[in-house]
Amino acid sequence: MEIQGRENFREAFVRFAVERQALRFGEFVTKAGRKSPYFFNAGLFHDGDSLARFSQFYAQALLASGLSFDMLFGPAYKGIPLVSALAVALSARGLCLPFAYNRKEEKDHGEKGALIGAPIAGRTLIVDDVISAGTSVRESVELITAAGGIPAGVLIALDRRERGAGMASAVEEVEQRYNIPVIAVATLDHLINFLAEGSDPKLASCLEAVSAYRARYGTSQSA
Repeated sequence: MEIQGRENFREAFVRFAVERQALRFGEFVTKAGRKSPYFFNAGLFHDGDSLARFSQFYAQALLASGLSFDMLFGPAYKGIPLVSALAVALSARGLCLPFAYNRKEEKDHGEKGALIGAPIAGRTLIVDDVISAGTSVRESVELITAAGGIPAGVLIALDRRERGAGMASAVEEVEQRYNIPVIAVATLDHLINFLAEGSDPKLASCLEAVSAYRARYGTSQSA
Protein backbone atom coordinates (compact mmCIF):
# COMPACT_ATOMS: atom_id res chain seq x y z
CA MET A 1 0.00 0.00 0.00
CA GLU A 2 1.60 3.23 -1.17
CA ILE A 3 -0.02 6.53 -0.31
CA GLN A 4 -0.61 8.56 -3.46
CA GLY A 5 -1.77 12.09 -4.15
CA ARG A 6 -1.28 15.28 -2.19
CA GLU A 7 -1.48 13.67 1.25
CA ASN A 8 1.85 12.15 2.29
CA PHE A 9 1.97 8.81 4.05
CA ARG A 10 2.68 10.37 7.44
CA GLU A 11 -0.48 12.47 7.51
CA ALA A 12 -2.35 9.57 5.93
CA PHE A 13 -1.23 7.48 8.89
CA VAL A 14 -2.69 10.05 11.31
CA ARG A 15 -5.98 9.93 9.40
CA PHE A 16 -5.97 6.12 9.48
CA ALA A 17 -5.26 6.09 13.25
CA VAL A 18 -8.16 8.50 13.86
CA GLU A 19 -10.51 6.43 11.70
CA ARG A 20 -9.61 3.27 13.62
CA GLN A 21 -9.90 5.17 16.94
CA ALA A 22 -6.33 4.30 17.86
CA LEU A 23 -5.75 8.06 18.02
CA ARG A 24 -8.38 9.75 20.15
CA PHE A 25 -9.12 13.28 21.29
CA GLY A 26 -10.52 14.35 24.65
CA GLU A 27 -8.85 14.55 28.04
CA PHE A 28 -6.29 11.93 29.03
CA VAL A 29 -3.68 11.76 31.77
CA THR A 30 -0.16 10.85 30.64
CA LYS A 31 2.43 8.90 32.65
CA ALA A 32 3.94 12.27 33.56
CA GLY A 33 0.60 13.31 35.09
CA ARG A 34 -0.18 15.86 32.36
CA LYS A 35 -3.66 16.32 30.98
CA SER A 36 -3.27 15.60 27.28
CA PRO A 37 -5.92 16.44 24.65
CA TYR A 38 -5.02 13.34 22.63
CA PHE A 39 -3.98 9.73 23.18
CA PHE A 40 -2.49 7.08 20.88
CA ASN A 41 -2.82 3.34 21.51
CA ALA A 42 -1.42 0.96 18.89
CA GLY A 43 -3.12 -1.92 20.71
CA LEU A 44 -6.36 -0.80 19.09
CA PHE A 45 -5.14 -1.98 15.68
CA HIS A 46 -6.49 -5.35 16.74
CA ASP A 47 -7.78 -6.99 13.58
CA GLY A 48 -6.01 -8.38 10.56
CA ASP A 49 -6.83 -5.51 8.20
CA SER A 50 -5.81 -2.69 10.54
CA LEU A 51 -2.58 -4.42 11.60
CA ALA A 52 -1.69 -5.09 7.96
CA ARG A 53 -2.22 -1.43 7.04
CA PHE A 54 -0.38 -0.27 10.14
CA SER A 55 2.64 -2.40 9.20
CA GLN A 56 2.71 -0.87 5.72
CA PHE A 57 3.02 2.61 7.22
CA TYR A 58 5.87 1.32 9.38
CA ALA A 59 7.58 -0.14 6.33
CA GLN A 60 7.26 3.12 4.38
CA ALA A 61 8.73 5.19 7.21
CA LEU A 62 11.57 2.74 7.74
CA LEU A 63 12.55 2.52 4.07
CA ALA A 64 12.25 6.30 3.65
CA SER A 65 14.77 6.78 6.48
CA GLY A 66 17.57 5.04 4.60
CA LEU A 67 18.72 3.37 7.83
CA SER A 68 21.06 0.40 7.49
CA PHE A 69 20.09 -2.67 9.58
CA ASP A 70 20.31 -6.45 9.45
CA MET A 71 17.38 -7.69 11.54
CA LEU A 72 14.36 -6.64 13.61
CA PHE A 73 13.60 -6.88 17.33
CA GLY A 74 10.23 -6.41 19.05
CA PRO A 75 10.14 -5.84 22.83
CA ALA A 76 7.39 -7.61 24.77
CA TYR A 77 4.52 -7.17 24.67
CA LYS A 78 3.25 -4.67 22.08
CA GLY A 79 6.42 -4.96 20.03
CA ILE A 80 5.80 -8.64 19.32
CA PRO A 81 2.86 -8.30 16.86
CA LEU A 82 4.41 -5.11 15.46
CA VAL A 83 7.76 -6.68 14.58
CA SER A 84 6.03 -9.77 13.16
CA ALA A 85 3.72 -7.69 10.95
CA LEU A 86 6.57 -5.43 9.84
CA ALA A 87 8.67 -8.44 8.82
CA VAL A 88 5.79 -9.61 6.61
CA ALA A 89 5.29 -6.12 5.13
CA LEU A 90 8.99 -5.80 4.29
CA SER A 91 9.03 -9.28 2.78
CA ALA A 92 6.21 -8.25 0.44
CA ARG A 93 8.50 -5.43 -0.71
CA GLY A 94 11.31 -7.86 -1.47
CA LEU A 95 13.22 -7.42 1.81
CA CYS A 96 13.20 -10.66 3.80
CA LEU A 97 14.71 -10.10 7.25
CA PRO A 98 15.06 -12.21 10.39
CA PHE A 99 13.32 -11.03 13.54
CA ALA A 100 13.30 -11.80 17.23
CA TYR A 101 11.44 -10.76 20.35
CA ASN A 102 11.66 -11.35 24.07
CA ARG A 103 9.44 -12.73 26.78
CA LYS A 104 9.00 -10.89 30.07
CA GLU A 105 9.93 -13.94 32.17
CA GLU A 106 12.75 -16.27 31.20
CA LYS A 107 11.86 -19.94 30.74
CA ASP A 108 13.92 -22.58 32.49
CA HIS A 109 12.64 -25.39 30.25
CA GLY A 110 12.10 -26.04 26.54
CA GLU A 111 14.11 -23.53 24.52
CA LYS A 112 14.83 -21.59 27.74
CA GLY A 113 16.01 -18.00 27.98
CA ALA A 114 14.31 -14.68 27.29
CA LEU A 115 14.75 -14.43 23.51
CA ILE A 116 12.60 -16.07 20.82
CA GLY A 117 13.06 -16.11 17.06
CA ALA A 118 16.17 -15.56 14.99
CA PRO A 119 19.53 -15.36 16.79
CA ILE A 120 20.46 -11.73 17.47
CA ALA A 121 23.26 -10.70 15.11
CA GLY A 122 24.45 -7.56 13.38
CA ARG A 123 22.68 -4.20 13.33
CA THR A 124 19.33 -4.75 15.04
CA LEU A 125 16.36 -2.38 14.73
CA ILE A 126 14.00 -2.09 17.70
CA VAL A 127 10.30 -1.90 16.72
CA ASP A 128 7.82 -0.43 19.22
CA ASP A 129 4.72 1.79 19.24
CA VAL A 130 5.81 4.87 21.24
CA ILE A 131 8.57 5.98 23.57
CA SER A 132 7.36 7.25 26.94
CA ALA A 133 9.97 6.84 29.67
CA GLY A 134 12.40 4.93 27.45
CA THR A 135 12.30 1.84 29.69
CA SER A 136 11.44 -0.54 26.86
CA VAL A 137 14.29 0.82 24.73
CA ARG A 138 16.78 0.48 27.57
CA GLU A 139 15.78 -3.15 28.16
CA SER A 140 15.92 -3.88 24.43
CA VAL A 141 19.37 -2.32 24.05
CA GLU A 142 20.63 -4.41 26.98
CA LEU A 143 19.20 -7.63 25.52
CA ILE A 144 20.54 -6.96 22.03
CA THR A 145 24.00 -6.02 23.29
CA ALA A 146 24.19 -9.01 25.64
CA ALA A 147 23.31 -11.31 22.73
CA GLY A 148 26.14 -9.89 20.61
CA GLY A 149 24.08 -7.57 18.40
CA ILE A 150 24.41 -3.85 17.74
CA PRO A 151 21.38 -1.59 18.34
CA ALA A 152 20.81 0.22 15.02
CA GLY A 153 17.83 2.44 15.88
CA VAL A 154 14.23 2.49 17.06
CA LEU A 155 11.10 2.57 14.89
CA ILE A 156 7.93 3.97 16.49
CA ALA A 157 4.50 5.06 15.31
CA LEU A 158 4.10 8.50 16.89
CA ASP A 159 6.60 10.99 18.31
CA ARG A 160 4.74 13.32 20.67
CA ARG A 161 7.73 15.75 20.70
CA GLU A 162 6.94 16.51 24.29
CA ARG A 163 9.44 17.49 26.98
CA GLY A 164 10.33 14.97 29.64
CA ALA A 165 11.82 15.96 32.99
CA GLY A 166 14.16 18.39 31.22
CA MET A 167 14.01 20.27 27.94
CA ALA A 168 14.52 17.19 25.75
CA SER A 169 11.78 14.76 24.76
CA ALA A 170 11.85 11.04 25.56
CA VAL A 171 12.80 10.41 21.93
CA GLU A 172 15.66 12.92 22.04
CA GLU A 173 16.90 11.42 25.32
CA VAL A 174 17.01 7.95 23.73
CA GLU A 175 18.92 9.27 20.71
CA GLN A 176 21.43 11.04 22.93
CA ARG A 177 21.86 8.23 25.48
CA TYR A 178 22.36 5.38 23.00
CA ASN A 179 23.62 7.31 19.97
CA ILE A 180 21.00 5.71 17.71
CA PRO A 181 18.28 7.32 15.58
CA VAL A 182 14.58 7.13 16.39
CA ILE A 183 12.37 6.91 13.30
CA ALA A 184 8.71 7.87 13.71
CA VAL A 185 5.93 7.23 11.21
CA ALA A 186 4.37 10.54 12.27
CA THR A 187 5.00 13.34 14.77
CA LEU A 188 2.96 15.90 16.64
CA ASP A 189 3.47 18.25 13.69
CA HIS A 190 1.73 15.82 11.32
CA LEU A 191 -1.10 15.47 13.82
CA ILE A 192 -1.58 19.24 13.95
CA ASN A 193 -1.41 19.49 10.14
CA PHE A 194 -4.18 16.90 9.93
CA LEU A 195 -6.38 18.85 12.35
CA ALA A 196 -5.64 22.14 10.58
CA GLU A 197 -6.96 20.73 7.30
CA GLY A 198 -10.44 20.77 8.80
CA SER A 199 -11.49 17.72 6.79
CA ASP A 200 -13.33 16.31 9.80
CA PRO A 201 -15.69 18.97 11.28
CA LYS A 202 -16.07 16.92 14.46
CA LEU A 203 -12.39 17.50 15.24
CA ALA A 204 -12.30 21.24 14.52
CA SER A 205 -12.31 22.17 18.21
CA CYS A 206 -9.38 19.84 18.93
CA LEU A 207 -6.84 21.91 17.00
CA GLU A 208 -6.80 24.70 19.58
CA ALA A 209 -6.38 22.27 22.48
CA VAL A 210 -3.56 20.30 20.83
CA SER A 211 -1.77 23.50 19.74
CA ALA A 212 -2.01 24.88 23.29
CA TYR A 213 -0.61 21.62 24.66
CA ARG A 214 2.31 21.80 22.23
CA ALA A 215 3.00 25.41 23.23
CA ARG A 216 3.11 24.38 26.89
CA TYR A 217 4.98 21.08 26.73
CA GLY A 218 6.54 20.84 23.26
CA THR A 219 10.25 20.63 22.56
CA SER A 220 12.21 22.95 20.28
CA GLN A 221 11.59 20.37 17.50
CA SER A 222 7.86 21.11 17.57
CA ALA A 223 8.03 24.86 18.09
